[in-house]
Amino acid sequence: MTISSPNNAPVTLQQLLEVNSSHKQGLQQVWTAMVAASANQAATQDKSNHINVVANIPFHQFRLDSRQLEMNDAFILLKSQTPNCQKSRDYLSQAAKNAAFILSEVDPIALFTTANISSFTDITSSGDSALHAQQQLAALSCPVLYVPNIRDFLGDLIQSNLQYQQPVTLPKVVAVTGTNGKTTISQLVAQLTQLTGMSSAVMGTAGNGRLGALVQASHTTGDALAVQQFLYQMGTENAELLALEASSHGLDQQRLQSMPVSVAIYTNLSRDHLDYHADMAEYASAKAKLFDRAHFPDLTHAIINIDDEYAQVMIDTAQASDVIVWTYSLNPSKTATFVAADIKPSLQGVEITLRSDINSNGSGNEKISNINIVSPLLGRFNVANLLAAIAASVALSVNSNDFDNGIYSDVERIAAVVPQLQGAVGRMQRVPSNDGCFIVDYAHTPDALSQVLASLKTHCKGQLWAVFGCGGDRDAGKRPLMAQAGLAGADQVILTADNPRTEDPNVILQDMQAGMSTEQYQRTHIEPARQAAIEYAVSHAAADDIVVIAGKGHETYQEINHVRYDFDDSIILQQTLAQAGRV
Repeated sequence: MTISSPNNAPVTLQQLLEVNSSHKQGLQQVWTAMVAASANQAATQDKSNHINVVANIPFHQFRLDSRQLEMNDAFILLKSQTPNCQKSRDYLSQAAKNAAFILSEVDPIALFTTANISSFTDITSSGDSALHAQQQLAALSCPVLYVPNIRDFLGDLIQSNLQYQQPVTLPKVVAVTGTNGKTTISQLVAQLTQLTGMSSAVMGTAGNGRLGALVQASHTTGDALAVQQFLYQMGTENAELLALEASSHGLDQQRLQSMPVSVAIYTNLSRDHLDYHADMAEYASAKAKLFDRAHFPDLTHAIINIDDEYAQVMIDTAQASDVIVWTYSLNPSKTATFVAADIKPSLQGVEITLRSDINSNGSGNEKISNINIVSPLLGRFNVANLLAAIAASVALSVNSNDFDNGIYSDVERIAAVVPQLQGAVGRMQRVPSNDGCFIVDYAHTPDALSQVLASLKTHCKGQLWAVFGCGGDRDAGKRPLMAQAGLAGADQVILTADNPRTEDPNVILQDMQAGMSTEQYQRTHIEPARQAAIEYAVSHAAADDIVVIAGKGHETYQEINHVRYDFDDSIILQQTLAQAGRV
């Protein structure tokens, strides 16, 4: 989503600093950091690399993609996650033809010194080659400023430019991080706040926008420009609350820098994205950034799932930043701020006895409260998601100026609208049928799949079927774990393609079968074509069986060799059920 301001008047970096706006203090810090960074570089290699070179050059918008660059925009050159100096140099040279100036996270001297290498590390320049590189750089059509720490204040710069064109009040932000539950919780927070009087929007895997009008997103957490433009757009639409998903990639790459996150939620951590993170400790460290006021100075409350083994990492980070920590749990024997003391699940939803004890975290004088809640959301794990969403909604009320009725009355007010909630698309989504029970779910990790199957197993009078695969070009070590999770939780398993991307689906399926026993093979059906796999499940499932189509959920495509073909599990399932005469 690209947002063009109504005026789009040219502005300079110096003017952004001087304008009388709510961002002025933050911009002053940005300016100081940029001056320090550029001065340091100028002192060591090139006297022309100083912020004064670009400070008074008018520009229109910041751009991160050279293909979107228009005349006199300011281009930000960031390091690629698969770095290649040749490509970065090409981007730089192409952008220089139209850009007013370029701010580069990559050392431009190194780019013009090195012809083509696979890494940015240990690049040095000396002698004639460095002189030649400086000459090439000087010959470009616009100045290039090397700012290696640009990510530390990029969001501030982008939002300040947007606000310069037309000041708007930005919505408060609730950010959700964790391996599972981000989409559901962010949508539940938006629904709960909207049902209790706050205009809300969401940003994440299932789409971006106001509730009921989501636009499909390409990433869980967009780049810094997309995130800031969307926040600003929601401000122009008078949204008061934005609930967003904070992926580990987005946090690690500082895409959420400058987002006014006031409430942060942690769900859980299980094996995922180890093709990006070196190990689980690094994965957890990336998630923990969300609870650090050094990164998110507006943060007041951390909502943390105390049942997860990595919870203490998040708690320690939040407490070190003097953030109020509220915990939630499905274990009635645990001391947590919000506890599901009793859970009665069914295929129609769940009845919950919510025990809330704000006093357990030293944030009030109220007594422990027990409230009965009826939720339409399927699955035990959705109880945890609901507790997190309720806690976040209460925290927002505590932060609001009109909060004067006490925390527990607000818990009751929020709990009263829970029966009106709708589950996120592709999350335990039941597709109508005359007999049997057919569910579409996004579960694409071993832990998520195990939770989905465990939630449904208790309601299954017949056999529980699981149809799923694994994505290509991703963590191959997860593949046999996914198969074992399905076999442990389901009676019948159908292994099929997910998003194979550039890999052969049969190779992925072969990886998934590693370590399977003879007994497991006997209740496993292999069908690489996903539509055929769904058709097989529908034709073989009995009237008392439950079938789960897992892994893709809300996705409306299947990616094969860089092409996204139309494929929506719920639509394919509906069509297959109709053809089988089961609707």
